Amino acid sequence: MTVPHQTRALAPASVPAAITTLRVRGLRVSSARRLVLEALFAADTPVTADAIADGLNGRFPSSDLASVYRNLERLEELGLVRHVHLGHGPGRYLPTSSDWEFVVCDGCGAFVAVDPERLERARDAVLEATGYEARFAHFPVVGTCAACRDLVAGARES
Repeated sequence: MTVPHQTRALAPASVPAAITTLRVRGLRVSSARRLVLEALFAADTPVTADAIADGLNGRFPSSDLASVYRNLERLEELGLVRHVHLGHGPGRYLPTSSDWEFVVCDGCGAFVAVDPERLERARDAVLEATGYEARFAHFPVVGTCAACRDLVAGARES
């Protein structure tokens, strides 16, 4: 099991802000690192390292997968990037400026980003039942989406 880095999120709001953060910390801004940042900020959803290396369906030049992973790891260590696990399959990455939490369907794998405030009651229920303060940013709330519930209900009626 992978766990999130304990680095404090820096949450740059843009690629230029992330690049400035790197430079202030005395780090190089290689073309590969810039490409990873640009892909993450351009994506409207958390993306896999494979998708970044493939160029996000032609939006960016393709790059070496090992280089993408190295850069994602380093950017995560610095607090500029975070990863999430949305069901089965590889982790997905997004800038730390997005504070989304997630729900994922264990039937079809669909996932939805949720404003953290909308999950406060769920967090409160977990705290009351277990004493744990729940976070759904790294591991999502897992359940069954409406389409999969309808599919199962339709199969029962047949």
